[in-house]
Formats: sequence, C-alpha cells, structure tokens
Amino acid sequence: MANVNLQTSKCPLCENEADYFLTFETKLGNRNYYACSNCASIHLDKKELLAFQEEERRYAMHNNDVEDERYQKFVSPVSEQIIKDQNTNAIGLDYGCGPGPVITHVLKENGFKNIKLYDPYFYPNDELLSQTYQFIICCEVVEHFSNPKKEFERIKKLLDPNGKFYGKTELLYEALDAEDFRKWWYKNDPTHCFFYSAKTLHYIAETFEFKQLEIQDKFFVLTN
Repeated sequence: MANVNLQTSKCPLCENEADYFLTFETKLGNRNYYACSNCASIHLDKKELLAFQEEERRYAMHNNDVEDERYQKFVSPVSEQIIKDQNTNAIGLDYGCGPGPVITHVLKENGFKNIKLYDPYFYPNDELLSQTYQFIICCEVVEHFSNPKKEFERIKKLLDPNGKFYGKTELLYEALDAEDFRKWWYKNDPTHCFFYSAKTLHYIAETFEFKQLEIQDKFFVLTN
C-alpha cells in the first residue's frame, strides 16, 4: 500500500496530478515513481533526482567510444534516417550529446559539415541555444529530462520551420502495470527519470504544436 505522503506528484511534463505507481529498491535507496494518466508518462520523485555533480560523474562513466562499431550500430536507426532526410549542408544540433557524440561522428563521416554539440555537462555552450537548426538529435537523452515541459518548449524554439527532431528512447509498454515496470531494465539507470509511452509522444506533438509525429521501431521524429 502506498504511503499517504507518496500518493500524488505533479507531472513534470503536463503538470497534471500523477498517482503513486511503484517504489523500487536500489543501492541508492528507495526510488518512488508516479504514473500520469493525462499524458501517459511515468516519472521519478523529484526529491530523488541526482545532484548535478553526481549525474556528471555517472555520465562520464558511460562507454561512449565514437569509434565503437557496436555503439554506431546501436544508433544507426537514427543516423540512417537523418542521412535519408537531410542535406549534408543542413545545420544540426546534437542536444545532450554526452562525452562521446557518436551520431555526429557517423554523420560527419557521411559528409555532414554543420553539426553543433551541446551538453550541459560536457559541451556547455549556451550560445548555441540562441540559434535555430534544421534538425536536432536527442539520442538516449529525453529520458534524462527532469523538466521535459521546459525542454520541449526549448526544442520547439530551436527548430526552424519544418525542422525535424530525432529522439531515441525506450518507450513504455502500451498496457503497463507495476510488475512490468519493476522488471524493465531501462528504469535501472539512476540518471533515467522520465519515461514516455507512444501516447506521451502524441501529447507532446499536440501540446507543443508539432506538425507531425512519426514513431519508428527504435526512435521517433517530430516535425516543426
């Protein structure tokens, strides 16, 4: 039974009251999750978010070697779609690229010349956030958004008209219950704090007035 103090939490995407969903025991202590019926998302209790320095330390531990063929294959659904959609002269932004911006590396090997790198920990160039782009890449990033409403508002402004946002993340099961979530490996990363379903992506597309949403097997595309 849920503790009375854990019954609801304000959804960081739609700001609806989300209901207590599950407590999961980890080495960091109990982590409490909430399910939002309005935008069909799940989020970690904001009091349990990692501090900036701890997040940076954990990101630096990720094995993101841009020359690693396995890593390049992992991101290939996104890189191949961008190569298909975009001209090599298009101006792009790898948003939240981390210490090893592998998609940018692959795209540059395929002739792309104008991709900027932004990451609050490893490439903190805020000047890039005052420009606009023909495409934005978010590869395994959106699940780290502690304030997804703010982030998608920013992304919308960063995109040119008809610009495309390429997001790669694991989606929640369509009919999710607490036991499914408990077994789901994707929530085990302590830096993952917000989880999306297909319905969540439709909510984002409608709320932030994107023209089109395409949900592929391993990624999704929003068109401005």
